Amino acid sequence: MEVKKDILWRVYLSFIGIALVCVVIIAKAFYIQQVQGSYWRGMSDSLHQRIEEVDAERGTIFSENGEMLSTSIPQFDIYIDFAAEGLREKSGKRFRENVDSLSFYLSNLFKDKNEAAYKNILTKAYKSKKRYFLLMKNVSYRDYQQLKTFPLVRFGRNKSGFIVEDKSIRLNPYKILAFRTIGLARDSFKVGLEMTYDSLLKGRTGKRLVRSIAGGVTVPVEDFQIAPESGKDIVTTLDVFIQEVTENALMNMMIKNEAENGCALVMETKTGKIKAIANLGRKNDGSYFEDFNYAINPSEPGSTFKLITMLALLEDKKVNLNSTVNLQGGVWSNNGRNVYDSEVHGRNEVTVKQAFELSSNVGMAKLAWSNYANSPSTFVNHLKALNIDKPTGIDITGERRPVVYTPGSKHWSATTLPWMAFGYNLSITPLQTLILYNAVANNGVMLKPYLLNAVQDEGKIIKEFKPTVTVQKICSDATITQLKACLEGVCTDGTAKSLFKNTPYKVAGKTGTALVANGNRGYADKIYQSSFAGFFPAEDPQYTIVVVIKNKPHAANYYGSSVAGPVFKEIADRLYTTKVKYAANNTANNNAVSNTQYAFAGNKNDIQQITKTLQIQYNDNTALEKDWLNVAVTNNQATATEKNIHENMMPQLNGLGLKDALNICENLGLKVNVQGKGKVSYQSIIQGQKIAKGQVINIALN
Repeated sequence: MEVKKDILWRVYLSFIGIALVCVVIIAKAFYIQQVQGSYWRGMSDSLHQRIEEVDAERGTIFSENGEMLSTSIPQFDIYIDFAAEGLREKSGKRFRENVDSLSFYLSNLFKDKNEAAYKNILTKAYKSKKRYFLLMKNVSYRDYQQLKTFPLVRFGRNKSGFIVEDKSIRLNPYKILAFRTIGLARDSFKVGLEMTYDSLLKGRTGKRLVRSIAGGVTVPVEDFQIAPESGKDIVTTLDVFIQEVTENALMNMMIKNEAENGCALVMETKTGKIKAIANLGRKNDGSYFEDFNYAINPSEPGSTFKLITMLALLEDKKVNLNSTVNLQGGVWSNNGRNVYDSEVHGRNEVTVKQAFELSSNVGMAKLAWSNYANSPSTFVNHLKALNIDKPTGIDITGERRPVVYTPGSKHWSATTLPWMAFGYNLSITPLQTLILYNAVANNGVMLKPYLLNAVQDEGKIIKEFKPTVTVQKICSDATITQLKACLEGVCTDGTAKSLFKNTPYKVAGKTGTALVANGNRGYADKIYQSSFAGFFPAEDPQYTIVVVIKNKPHAANYYGSSVAGPVFKEIADRLYTTKVKYAANNTANNNAVSNTQYAFAGNKNDIQQITKTLQIQYNDNTALEKDWLNVAVTNNQATATEKNIHENMMPQLNGLGLKDALNICENLGLKVNVQGKGKVSYQSIIQGQKIAKGQVINIALN
């Protein structure tokens, strides 16, 4: 019995001992996990190091005249390691001595919290020994430079605990301007030039050693780093002024007509350089944005395609401009379907040239049918020779292939040829239309469109791009001459006659109005696509322009001459006065033997002093209170006339020097952006337009 008690006592004692040990272990585990958990996790993390890639600074995209279209700017995320030895030495003396002044400066810099709030946040984070406390994200370079001078921060990373992570963000200074063409560069989503030339722009990534600390975040180890190599810069063919003019002209019409989407393109005729591409789509709230590159998206072109029909007929000598065709009052039946002229004209027997000028669908369809019905491949081969069935190869990723049906294919029918003759039963991009019209303007030489002038490395050109001929001659000189006559006739006697009446320069162009399908609803919604394609000045083309606008369903105004045509004209007017006419005047002045007649404008006192100094006879009959004058000088005689300045109306600045232009604009309350040197040759707010204080005006000097 005594033996049994002795055994039981020992068993109980052992059980109690084991139970006590278990309690101690559980208590210790709880203490380590709950009380010391963050400390040991931080210690564990600090033992892990890895190599991390560092993105290079992305290259800048410039316009042809050197303005930034897309660039990278630095931003900084600021963290504090409150467990840093230098911050906690001597019982945190350095922190305590600087926290008040640091809080004051942080409050003044970021202006998001008061001084007391900053001190409270910093003190709490210090007490909890936070290893990677986020102070502020997305700090600008200027603010970061100030931050480095603040109390505590200026002691450096080891003593202050401040950790800086730098990054860069992509900025489009002109925002919507050519936004889709320039593209985006955000994470993996890129479009436009940003995507096409990504390999050049992104540079070479670097490497750095990073150490993990609490919370899984990392800090760089300064002893090891392979520096990244910055990306190359690219210089585009885009002209900011032309792009702005194009964008504004398109935007005005889109808003006025509540259109669904549209695009406008400007090409330098003799080089193939794309000077502007505007793409606008309507958002749900009714505003417009560069949401899609409509310029490289194919659709049925409508009547602007009739130029190809005329080219085929003239080149194959099927007709001449004086040949006749019966328009039958604007209605013609073919294989059970009716062809209608979009505008009522009531004409019957007309010449081929007149049929083109009237934009007669019946005329083009009948001519194509009567001359190519037995050999439709002959007609289609003209399209292939003009590369209409292929993408242009422009340096923007995302260009879609055109759709051109061929005889014998499943899509070819008895009505394909006549409908194709006036721009239906095929789809091509506005860019292809631009190239075709530019080839006619360029005397038959077809050029490849391009957007890149050069690649630069730290300002040094390492690669240049030149014009590329894709078709040496699209047709004979005789055909080119006749095509130009037809296009000029459209603007003097045809569908665009009223549009270009009294225009000081000649235009060669073609209107287009196409009924387009609306998905599964087909053509029931009466959605029309308005277009205008052409070049100017007709006798010596400098620019080729194409405008395509898709109107809303059942739009009251949808003809090419009244929707797309005015956009073309607004662009052409601005380019003529600021580019073409100015260049012509400069050439004339450079070739002149003597410059006996000229004009300028300026401040009255300055003009009187200049004429006196140069001993020019000065005639001034203006009112005494007038400060600004226009002056014409002929044969050493200057005649002054009043330059009217009204408080709420934009005056004419052309001819003024920069000092005078700034004086006038700033007195009117305008904010001025200046480009160039010399005298004012362009102002973004036109003369006579109402102005408001604080409004921004862009002026260019010649």
